Amino acid sequence: MSSTSRTRMPAASRTRTTVVSLMAVGALLGAAGAASADGTGKQPSGAPTGDGAKALCKRAPKIDQRIDRILERLNGDASQRGSIARLEQRVANAKSAGHTQIEAYLNDRLTFRRSLAPTLESRQKDLADVQKWCTSHDDGAKS
Repeated sequence: MSSTSRTRMPAASRTRTTVVSLMAVGALLGAAGAASADGTGKQPSGAPTGDGAKALCKRAPKIDQRIDRILERLNGDASQRGSIARLEQRVANAKSAGHTQIEAYLNDRLTFRRSLAPTLESRQKDLADVQKWCTSHDDGAKS
């Protein structure tokens, strides 16, 4: 349909439609505001109410296993997928084949992968301290 064949709504009708629409939106927003301000004094659902100690204490053993598994993979030999040694071998292969772009890309990945090991070892030490805290504080139930 072209714009010339359409009939235009009268200005008074457009104004009424706009006012009714705005009133409906206002009513919905007002109801939502009243629902969120119900006077219970609780925080909105998205706001943190604590430091999450209890949940962290519960997850700590699995996090520790995950870090151990990742470090074992990173420190594996050249036959281990995801290891630093395997990526070093791939860089050497790319260099000997004269694939400079591939070598540069793999070198960047190697630099990042090498930086992961000390970061994970640091996290592992921090997690050990967290686990000690958890045992002395009833797994985060008491502060």
